[in-house]
Amino acid sequence: MEDRIEYFERMLADNPDNPTGLLALANEYNKVGRDEDEAAALEHYVTTHDDEGNAYLRLGEALQRLGREDEARSAYERGIEQAEKFGHSGMAEDLRLAAGGLGK
Repeated sequence: MEDRIEYFERMLADNPDNPTGLLALANEYNKVGRDEDEAAALEHYVTTHDDEGNAYLRLGEALQRLGREDEARSAYERGIEQAEKFGHSGMAEDLRLAAGGLGK
């Protein structure tokens, strides 16, 4: 896993806003339990790209694992707006369910 992480980190050193690199790196961080790094990569992605909802769900989940529930709720809420903007009602519902599960 570390080789893949290093590969994507090098890719992003050359182009820090590369959407594929950011999502792939976040995925690799998730696989090895680097929640803080995953959240940072996803936050960078959603602030630089017009995501349709999925990255917000992943961001919320990472933040929730870190115990940052207010930030997770905010990510889910932003994701709902984005999913609805792009007509993804199923994704919006997934985000609502995730937000509803906070604090339980």
